[in-house]
Amino acid sequence: MPTATREFQVMVKPGGAICNLDCTYCYYLVKDELYPGGGPRRMPDDVLERYIVQHLEACPIPLVSFAWHGGEPTLLGLDYFRKILALQRKHQPPDRRCVNGIQTNGTLIDEEWAKFLAAEDFYVGLSLDGPADLHDRHRVTKGQRPTHRETMRALRLLQQHDVRHDVLCVVHADNARHPTRVYRFFKDAGVRYLQFLPLVERRPDGTVSERTVPAEAYGEFLCEVFDEWVRHDVGRVIIQAFDEALRPALGIEHALCIVRETCGDVPVVEHTGDFYSCDHFVDPGHRLGNIRETHLADLVESPVQRAFGDAKRDTLPRYCRECAVRAWCNGGCPKDRLIQTPDGEPGLNYLCQGFQRFFRHTRPYWEQAAALIRVGRPLEALMEQVRAADAQARARAGRNDPCPCGSGRKFKRCCLR
Repeated sequence: MPTATREFQVMVKPGGAICNLDCTYCYYLVKDELYPGGGPRRMPDDVLERYIVQHLEACPIPLVSFAWHGGEPTLLGLDYFRKILALQRKHQPPDRRCVNGIQTNGTLIDEEWAKFLAAEDFYVGLSLDGPADLHDRHRVTKGQRPTHRETMRALRLLQQHDVRHDVLCVVHADNARHPTRVYRFFKDAGVRYLQFLPLVERRPDGTVSERTVPAEAYGEFLCEVFDEWVRHDVGRVIIQAFDEALRPALGIEHALCIVRETCGDVPVVEHTGDFYSCDHFVDPGHRLGNIRETHLADLVESPVQRAFGDAKRDTLPRYCRECAVRAWCNGGCPKDRLIQTPDGEPGLNYLCQGFQRFFRHTRPYWEQAAALIRVGRPLEALMEQVRAADAQARARAGRNDPCPCGSGRKFKRCCLR
């Protein structure tokens, strides 16, 4: 019985790329072209059972995590997910425990779905891009109708039924211009766990789309959100990017693949059983096999998959290797390494300027937070220290001085107001 030597998280697409929405920036809808000829986009029962058995066998730890993605997985219906749970219970050894997560646009979540997700202790990722005007700019139905109301209904149902959930907000060129408004919208909606995913769309000619978040704007977005969070919401709102930014100061390895030194630990299994190296590399060149012929553990541990993951580190430009904040981003996701370094070397992340802006702005705070944690104080104590330092700085600042909050604006046009 093959077992992987490292922890991994498979992103399973039981319904393939099929979705009920037509989001303008979706990178996965076109993956349906990999499977021409029609036919249902639904993982057959025998492949589903084979996958569950192999994942249970391959997982090197007692807690076996299943992540159901799409497309839109709720299109498969509740009975399909009841079947998933029945198969897990059928094959789960006594020393293992299964946990399930699902990423959804939320438009099909109703009372019955919410009760099911709560009863079966699913973790739900909900895609929501902020207030209605910003969300509906890109997240629309096949008929180009807005979806914000349906997604907010799903959020309220998840909250009412105490379903564990987080919100994934894609940061694009539109909402990036409104960081405080976007962040306060989520706070007012009662969101406690939040992910910000920068949109980088590469055109065939190597440029990026007009929807792509400008690198500098992404950095400013994170900085402005951070400046409010660090003064008011530490311990109340959990933001994935901030959790990851604290880790280097504590000497802890990153958990998120895009900022780890190497990657390859989040492969994809499509509805046919095909295994791909990564969600952003679902293409013929990164198809390593099929779980019908090769065990999942052997695919995860294959030399080709290892090389894919190691290439993230091994192809890092010298400019990145010598960067003062390398430990915070490790060059970012390989899919976004689209530009040249100042020395003309290829392989620099498109978002580099944004990363630099954010990490240089927040690094002193992370080091301060790490010092608190090492002496046994809660992270929330960071808010007290920051607010106290703000009060002292404001007392010394003149109206035309740079604002002590670090916004770059004059004091009179920022916190003095």
